[in-house]
Amino acid sequence: MKTKKGFMPALSNLLARHGSLVALLLMMAIASIIYPEFRTMRNITNVFRQMSMVGLSAVGMTFVIISGGIDLSIGSTIALSGILLAKLSGSSVLLAIVVPLLVGAVIGLVNAFIITRLRVVPFIATLAVQMAVRGVAYVITDMQSVPVSDEKGIFTFIGRGYVLGIPFPVLVFAVVAIVAAVISTRTGYGRSTFAIGGNENAARMMGIRVERSKMISFTTTSVLSALAGIILSARLGAGQPLGGQGWEMDAIAGVAIGGTLLSGGTGGIGKTVCGVLIMGFIKNIINLQGNVNSYWQNIIMGMIILAVIIIQNRGKTGGERA
Repeated sequence: MKTKKGFMPALSNLLARHGSLVALLLMMAIASIIYPEFRTMRNITNVFRQMSMVGLSAVGMTFVIISGGIDLSIGSTIALSGILLAKLSGSSVLLAIVVPLLVGAVIGLVNAFIITRLRVVPFIATLAVQMAVRGVAYVITDMQSVPVSDEKGIFTFIGRGYVLGIPFPVLVFAVVAIVAAVISTRTGYGRSTFAIGGNENAARMMGIRVERSKMISFTTTSVLSALAGIILSARLGAGQPLGGQGWEMDAIAGVAIGGTLLSGGTGGIGKTVCGVLIMGFIKNIINLQGNVNSYWQNIIMGMIILAVIIIQNRGKTGGERA
């Protein structure tokens, strides 16, 4: 059988493998021409910094979605972890960082237990956990912001500091994304998530420990969301009970826009990073336009996500017919 050669097959293959990266670069190039202020280092750095926290949650969400699941509890996990950091900031820097991460791990384990042991579908399980965790955040704060005590300036550095000219939150996001990319492609756990998302029953027959892999995925997502909550609280200088509200949708959107199938089995960390940045730059372009109502961000993002899902479904259907 002869392999097809030519421009169109090559272009199709490029878009299939790196479509999100091509879309990101093309969008940035066009925006740079239309809006001179877009291409300034200050503007680009601000977008990276703003999206780094959503990006952390999206990296974890990628593992969950590839394995065929979903996690709606990350927004409330972000809020609770930020509140815990603020409450503990006056006593110990170490405790203020470690305790929120441990609580995040517990939330992830609870999600995994309900899904793998009690056999509750991920959407319902994580929705229930989301409501419970958000309720805890409301109760312990009485719906009031909790200021961060930062005499040593450590939390200010975590939220707003720079390392070699790079915002610290962006550096954290970059390191996490690189490590996650290596894990997803070079480890048994990473490969198992693709197998589980492709066909869970077949994965079991292959000897893959499905419950263990899912537990790792949900726990990782919650811990990374807790890390995002720590950075958010440090940046704002306060833990807020409404913090992270709606961020679960942003994380899912970033994963989907990047090209990871919401049905599981296909995707990647690099695609998610591109998807998160595409989402951030779209919001940035709307802000630069000036005369466009900010509420259009939700309309545009909703249309983009719908278009991506339709394309994914058509591609999946086409693959099944082929």
